[in-house]
Amino acid sequence: MFLLKLVLKNAFRHKLRAWLTILSVTIAILAFGLLRTVIDAWYVGAEESSPNRLITRNAVSMTFSLPLAYREKIARTPGVTQVCPASWFGGVYVDEKNFFPNFAVEPRSYFALYPEYVFSPEQQETFFRDRKGFAAGRKLTERFGWKIGDTVTLKGTIFPGNWEFVLRAVYHGRDENVDERIFFFHWDYLNESLKQSAPSRADQVGAYVVGIDRPEIAADVALAVDNTFKNSLAETLTETEKAFALSFVSMTEAIVTVIRLVSLAVIVIIAAVAANTMSMTARERIGEFAVLKTLGFGGRRIAALILGESLVVALSGGLFGILFTFPAAAVFRSLLGNYFPVFQLSVRTLCLDGAAAFIVGAAAAIIPIWRTTSIKIAEALRRIG
Repeated sequence: MFLLKLVLKNAFRHKLRAWLTILSVTIAILAFGLLRTVIDAWYVGAEESSPNRLITRNAVSMTFSLPLAYREKIARTPGVTQVCPASWFGGVYVDEKNFFPNFAVEPRSYFALYPEYVFSPEQQETFFRDRKGFAAGRKLTERFGWKIGDTVTLKGTIFPGNWEFVLRAVYHGRDENVDERIFFFHWDYLNESLKQSAPSRADQVGAYVVGIDRPEIAADVALAVDNTFKNSLAETLTETEKAFALSFVSMTEAIVTVIRLVSLAVIVIIAAVAANTMSMTARERIGEFAVLKTLGFGGRRIAALILGESLVVALSGGLFGILFTFPAAAVFRSLLGNYFPVFQLSVRTLCLDGAAAFIVGAAAAIIPIWRTTSIKIAEALRRIG
């Protein structure tokens, strides 16, 4: 208890210096937490993917389609429980800056495969029955003020023309990591329209979502599906949903790597600042430590005092940094929500924040401890004044 009181008193002996150091650590932990959350948001699609879902796409590129006839052949593969056609539509609402994901899907099979999208039963059934209907996430409808029954027109980019849809259902996520800004409509509506306007593009699917009954057979099912269409005009590549999501992340891997390096650099820089502060403090009090040694304080107790003071300052900054990360993340989410639909502070990030603050405090105390415990009492006393 005596040592604890001594640590607390000495940690804030120079109040301005202590609070400036705490502020530095606070800013560092705040920046570190936000950068780590950005990385988590980048990988949220892969992290939330289901092991019971596979994606079958064209082996050449995701920009090439697959014939509709493949659906029945995939469905006959042992272990497959459900097959759903899905195509990226790429429509624009009013202006290109109003970007949001929009997909043409077969609703009944798709939402059976994705139970994380939760609807009211009445809205869901209405959506299933209306060929021109669409379903949208809660955040998307709030963003544009859409209400059930509203007509929404998307300007096609991949499929040219103005496409009219009627909002029939609004979904919310089963948990906080579900994207609530996606636009879903009937693949049949797209296909029937293409049969009239562009017959050569009809009966083509961007990819198939394949449901399997057990995660452990994913590799066998993927191999069986790809072998079915081997040497055909449109060979397939079947992979887990997580691998499919990571293929998109890999396109921006350099950006993610830079963010990781910056987050680590922030901690290293602040550790150097804190170490300099602790060195100044220890150097100014070298005579005091010499007196403590003469009173019987051993090297371990002296080390504990210096380490304790460093940790008090660093962990105080870490605590403030963690507390300020919550409102900062809310501001970040409101400004960049279109790019990061899911931007949530995770428990892992908060634990990393705490660990980073502890490491900063411990690292900053190493050199002062070594200097203070290794110096002889007589030499330390000669430095007084």
